[in-house]
Amino acid sequence: MAIEQGDRRSTYAELDRRTDALSHAWRERGIVRGDRVAILSENRVEYVECLLAAAKLGVILACQNWRLAEGELIHCLQLVTPTLLVASPRHLEAARRCAGDVPLLVLGEEYEAALERAEQAPIDDECDPEDGVVILYTSGTTGMPKGALISQRAEIARAMIQMVDIPNGADDAFVAWAPLFHMVSTDTVFMTLIQGGKVIVTDGFVPDELAEIVARERLGRLTLMPGMITPFLDAMKKLGRKPVGVRWAGVMADLVPREQIAEVTRLLDAPYLNSFGSTETGLPPASRSTIAVGLVPEKLDKLQSSFCRIKLVDPEDDEVSDGEPGELTIRSPALFSGYWNNPSANAEDFRGGWFHMGDVFRRNPDGTLSFVDRRKYLIKSGGENIYPAEIERVLLSDPLVRDAVVVRKSDGQWGEIPIALVVRLDEALTVESLRERCARSIARYKIPKEFHFVSEDDLPRSTTGKIKRHDLEERFSGTS
Repeated sequence: MAIEQGDRRSTYAELDRRTDALSHAWRERGIVRGDRVAILSENRVEYVECLLAAAKLGVILACQNWRLAEGELIHCLQLVTPTLLVASPRHLEAARRCAGDVPLLVLGEEYEAALERAEQAPIDDECDPEDGVVILYTSGTTGMPKGALISQRAEIARAMIQMVDIPNGADDAFVAWAPLFHMVSTDTVFMTLIQGGKVIVTDGFVPDELAEIVARERLGRLTLMPGMITPFLDAMKKLGRKPVGVRWAGVMADLVPREQIAEVTRLLDAPYLNSFGSTETGLPPASRSTIAVGLVPEKLDKLQSSFCRIKLVDPEDDEVSDGEPGELTIRSPALFSGYWNNPSANAEDFRGGWFHMGDVFRRNPDGTLSFVDRRKYLIKSGGENIYPAEIERVLLSDPLVRDAVVVRKSDGQWGEIPIALVVRLDEALTVESLRERCARSIARYKIPKEFHFVSEDDLPRSTTGKIKRHDLEERFSGTS
């Protein structure tokens, strides 16, 4: 068995046949190696089929984030100039509004008819390891998403590193509940299929469904993100059944309350992944350490991932001494190929032949790595990256706003949340009007969870005029 979703199941032979047919269907539309096919869909079996057909053809699947606002989606589509947009019925109207003159292929009857009409034969392998296979979007510091191009070589390397650092076998299934436009699902789907394991697709995070799967299936890596652990624990307790077996649990331990880590590892009898990776790097640079079952960790020092080289550098890109904070730079076969159609970002982030992550670490005497801070300020909320500049731009577009700053605040459910500090020009400005303005322009998860009206003097600045965000974090950390 290769893949299942609910009552729908496909063996490897069936999956191979269907993805050959899909490849021929795309080729008959004039789609050739190097072209981009965009997809706007919730998690479905057909999504995985599109990933594999792209890999067979040397086509790049541009995975659209359906949580984005319409303007953001239009930007993401125009960035990659797709030849075709595959859309699910659920997101068809958004696809029609955003696609422009890009042809649509709708999942369901139209998709199945295309497979039925297509040539039923193996597809010729014309691919190169450096051919792109997916574009996954990551927020830019100016707010608009950037398209990270990930090659076939990089996906195979990411699978290899998972197999070495957090090994599991062909008998271990993977639950793809996290959106397939995220690397946490896409990378592990490829790894699972490379190993001959089973991928279980679910339509997002449904605690009761996930608990049922955990109680009947032997799993390798179980993705659990900040904000999802408590609902999952509640669902498992309500179900009243024990897990069949989980090898590894969780991601991003830094953003999870320590007691939750201990509780979920006891329930699953599985260690928690003390990971630190990114869309651009995959599981590296530092995802090889785990937190033992039942342990409430005092510190979260990390182990460097296999098959990568890292260097910590100062603002002049000189390597720092052990114990000194420095930006983490990396070389790895799992590294992405650059940001699509963004030469300035590539020149900046790949300078000197190393990819600069923008994250500051300190190397300890025992060789472990301690995360210090993000060089480029961002907020990680429930697994999503949120850059304040994007939200601030929306707030500052209100004629009644004099100034606005967005900072992060620790949150027991989501790890971190954005909060907005606003200087009003007019007392008529309300929290509700600001919230409505944000809802029209940005994705819901980016909308600040708190709004505070402050005076100009309440916004501390450096001698160069930059807002001292960390000072504001400390001041508003206990507000509600």
